[in-house]
Amino acid sequence: MRPVYMISGGVTKFRKASPDKDFRLMVKEAFDYAMNDVPKLTIDMIDGSVASYFSDHFTRQLMAGIMVQDYLGLCPKPGKRVEGGGATGGLCFQTAYEAVASGRMNICLAYGFETMSRVNTWKGNEFIAHASDTNFDYPVGGFYSGYYAMMVQRHMHEFGTTVEQMALVSIKNHGNAIHNSYAQSPMKLTIEDVRSSPMVATPLTILDICTMSDGAAVAILVSGDMAEKLDIKPVKITGIGTGTDAMRMADRPHKKVPLLPHEKEEDYKDLKYPGVHSFRGGRMAAKLAYEMSGIENPVEDIDFVELHDAYTSSEIQTYEDLGLCKYGEGGPFIEDGHSLLSGKIPVNPSGGLLACGHPVGATGLMQAVFAFWQLQGTIKKHMGNDKLQLKNPTRGAIHSHAGTGTYITVSIMETV
Repeated sequence: MRPVYMISGGVTKFRKASPDKDFRLMVKEAFDYAMNDVPKLTIDMIDGSVASYFSDHFTRQLMAGIMVQDYLGLCPKPGKRVEGGGATGGLCFQTAYEAVASGRMNICLAYGFETMSRVNTWKGNEFIAHASDTNFDYPVGGFYSGYYAMMVQRHMHEFGTTVEQMALVSIKNHGNAIHNSYAQSPMKLTIEDVRSSPMVATPLTILDICTMSDGAAVAILVSGDMAEKLDIKPVKITGIGTGTDAMRMADRPHKKVPLLPHEKEEDYKDLKYPGVHSFRGGRMAAKLAYEMSGIENPVEDIDFVELHDAYTSSEIQTYEDLGLCKYGEGGPFIEDGHSLLSGKIPVNPSGGLLACGHPVGATGLMQAVFAFWQLQGTIKKHMGNDKLQLKNPTRGAIHSHAGTGTYITVSIMETV
């Protein structure tokens, strides 16, 4: 495979519905922003695209991707849509990577969007619940806040995780977003604020859960020759990994933990895995991405992570899947400050889904854009301030997650 680089990206501000902007215009805004950042790039040079959007229900439009392709002026060039629940954006990013790595394209546009907030919250939750088993889980009242509440209840039972530790994730991510001009919900919070907000599904309050959003994001991926020709500071994609699991958690077998290079079997000799407390697909995605990019210990070898935090609880669970700490130690990891901007490995310096918002098809690409700007050292240029700019980061990870862990992607990006 050829080396693949990201050379530009764009994000709209994530927000509640804007009646004057449909999905095509939102993608066009993010696309134009990305194009303007690479003066030598013209639309004629783009070989094709990959579209990312989760649900036809939200747009009330089948084949919305081809409408965007036309609106951007990319017809009759190749294009396709990918879909994989909450991991749709991450899968799109990796599909664009594959198009360039294979030699099929020299420049591939990855774009994603969602218009979620144009329906009432209850209707949005119903649409999203169709990503669970509609023959078994959905008819008996299954919905995602309920699933995640159940999972974290088990995490709390087995490992002693506390609601206060979950609240610290919300405080961190909403606080980071105060300095992110693209974020939907920046705010300064306390543990009391999080715990006293309306209860959604015990123990998850409304401030433990991300917000339905409208928004779009794009990433432009190129070959090495094109990166050199376009004379822009690129970021190299050095590893990609994808993991999966059965949709119904009751169908997931108990097996040994897939170990990362810095772990030992005795670390988990008494652990029932994956149970309903861990995401086996997330561990597989991390393992494959780390192997491809040569990462031995993620806490030592990665400078930051943009992680899919649809729930405060899932951020804590994912610390463990990514090997940032041992299974069962995710609560103390946040409590000890390791994932803060000033910590051992900052997690969600952008504010994550909790604070930025979660227009599903755009989210994984948003993470790629924010990681790209971090590694370029251009946070101040794009956000108007440097409060979130980490000091000389050289390697970052982005993590995208679907369902209750049915599709999960991890991609590694590095400075050149």
